[in-house]
Amino acid sequence: MSTTEPDALLGPADIRELAAALGVRPTKQRGQNFVIDANTVRRIVRTAQVRPDDVVVEIGPGLGSLTLALLEVAAHVTAVEIDDTLAAALPATIEARMPSRAGRFSLVHSDAMRVEELPGPAPTALVANLPYNVAVPVLLHMLEHFPTIERTLIMVQAEVADRLAATPGNKVYGVPSVKANWYADVKRAGSIGRTVFWPAPNVDSGLVSLTRRSEPLKTTATRLEVFAVVDAAFAQRRKTLRAALAGWAGSAPAAEAALVAAGVSPQARGESLTVEEFARIAESKGAGA
Repeated sequence: MSTTEPDALLGPADIRELAAALGVRPTKQRGQNFVIDANTVRRIVRTAQVRPDDVVVEIGPGLGSLTLALLEVAAHVTAVEIDDTLAAALPATIEARMPSRAGRFSLVHSDAMRVEELPGPAPTALVANLPYNVAVPVLLHMLEHFPTIERTLIMVQAEVADRLAATPGNKVYGVPSVKANWYADVKRAGSIGRTVFWPAPNVDSGLVSLTRRSEPLKTTATRLEVFAVVDAAFAQRRKTLRAALAGWAGSAPAAEAALVAAGVSPQARGESLTVEEFARIAESKGAGA
């Protein structure tokens, strides 16, 4: 049961009024599609399992639809916004619509890809509506730099959601799937229709839930070493790993030696491997030397 002000969340008319007052026109360049449905943002918060003791980081809060819904529940919300106009306006929106919770809100005016520290207590959850063109890099950046983030829920283009949550053998399984899995258990957590956005996008959206691994992957290889294998394997995904990893290993025979040492068939392809298998290949580099 929420104890916040009634009707604090933004509806379609509120969003349009705010945007008009600020002279904001959503841009394709930044992938801006504002959520205009209060039920949707509350559903996102529920699906993210945000708790009263959570410190939530939100990327790209826009006009504040999801921010307000997060503030209804979380102990603290830190929003990272790159847009000058939106960043300047958001604190006033929070103060006006949810004054009793305004002290629980922090704003970081920056590009999320450059953020490596946040003010206040360490974040425990990441919840965001991410534009499809930066969704994967931003997600991986945040998981890398903020190891205290235990739970993540992102809303992304449906196609990106499918890729992130794909498992080995799936035709859309690739670099995002493996790299996200390095950090977390990744699952599809629902679908979002187009009509809850303004402007309505021409694609559907999906929710992706990530629960950080309780213990890091057991490997002597570093994350960068493992990711180098992943990138090489999928750069030429139609090729066998023996051929695809030739450049990474120094030669096709060296790639074969590493694969055999890792217990992976040289004739396999990247899309059939788990992140654990990629880690074993990274460990085995130079096995034939």
